[in-house]
Amino acid sequence: MILDRFDVTGRVAVVTGAGLGIGRGIALGLAEAGADVVVAARTESDLDEVAARIRALGRRALVVPTDVIDLAQCARLIDGAVEEFGRLDILVNNAGGAMPRAAMDTSEGFMARTFAFNVTAPLTLTKLAARQMVDTVGAGAVVNISSRAASMTQPMFVAYGAAKAALDRMTKNIASELAPRVRVNALDVGGVATRSLEVVLTDDTLKRQFLDGTPMGRPGEPEDIACAALFLASDASSWVTGKVVEIDGGTEAPAILVPVAPLEPTPADGAG
Repeated sequence: MILDRFDVTGRVAVVTGAGLGIGRGIALGLAEAGADVVVAARTESDLDEVAARIRALGRRALVVPTDVIDLAQCARLIDGAVEEFGRLDILVNNAGGAMPRAAMDTSEGFMARTFAFNVTAPLTLTKLAARQMVDTVGAGAVVNISSRAASMTQPMFVAYGAAKAALDRMTKNIASELAPRVRVNALDVGGVATRSLEVVLTDDTLKRQFLDGTPMGRPGEPEDIACAALFLASDASSWVTGKVVEIDGGTEAPAILVPVAPLEPTPADGAG
């Protein structure tokens, strides 16, 4: 049966940023498809709730509070998964993000932190996980959760867009090195109904603008992303690696533009 190729029963998955939103949806989706799941994020109380839901589905769960910026915590996460379950099959690098910030207000430090969170951390975790996947199972799959900001021109997103573009390129480049044993793919995600989109969805004017700019006429749901992640994590995509899949309701331009002040000459001394 073709549906058997989507089955991940008995496999072990690590999902970062799993406490809320897209990460939570992916963790639960993988559990529904049969995986035991290691959930990681900075807020332990959020992870405990997700782990309880996973266990209610009849799967095992391990909570590992983790700040993915910290190399030692990344190593502890991956090692802990293998110590608990004896294997590692799937890694979902979902933790990431950055607040909108005008280019002229984007400091070197802000840019560095954005890249550390969205690019360096996924690279670190991918290297650690790939070694354990090959050593414990012989193969595995990595799914990087990226953003349509990587390929759309958006004011106020110079750091975030650049970091997600780098994540997409990193996905393609490392996939060629880790193949054929470990497949690495990414999802470029559009506007999903999570806490980060709440300011848009709770304002009637912004919500209408967003919906009008989205061909499918609705925001994404975490489960929409979970379905795509399951495809890339399972044997259903066994001949897919180094690819970036757009899952965005059909958008080809930003549905919402954050206004930015135009660059003006610096006022001369004494100017009114």
